[in-house]
Amino acid sequence: MKDLTLETLVAVFEELYGATLFWSLVAVAALVTAGYLYVLIRDRAMSMRRFLWAQLSMPFGAIAAVLFVLAFTHSGLGDLGGPIDWIVLFGVALLGAGGTAILVYTSQTLLRASPVVIRRRGSL
Repeated sequence: MKDLTLETLVAVFEELYGATLFWSLVAVAALVTAGYLYVLIRDRAMSMRRFLWAQLSMPFGAIAAVLFVLAFTHSGLGDLGGPIDWIVLFGVALLGAGGTAILVYTSQTLLRASPVVIRRRGSL
């Protein structure tokens, strides 16, 4: 593997997780991202209360992401060899935390009417 290209990364992740699971994860990530962008555009503001709950969920998302990767790779923490393994695992934890925060904020906002939307409806 001389060059690190997008095609190489896709092939590695398909081999690691299986094509079905990998593309399912990509689709879920795309849906959550689209929902988040929709919420931000619709409300034109962020609710700090919902943002706080989203931040409080981040450690759980980080732990879940690490456990998910360890389960699907049939590895354990004892199998981590060098510093790059720990850096990759830390990156997985960061991505899991960020993704969980976005998911929690989006789901809270979509399941409950936003205060900004309620104020607009009340003024009509």
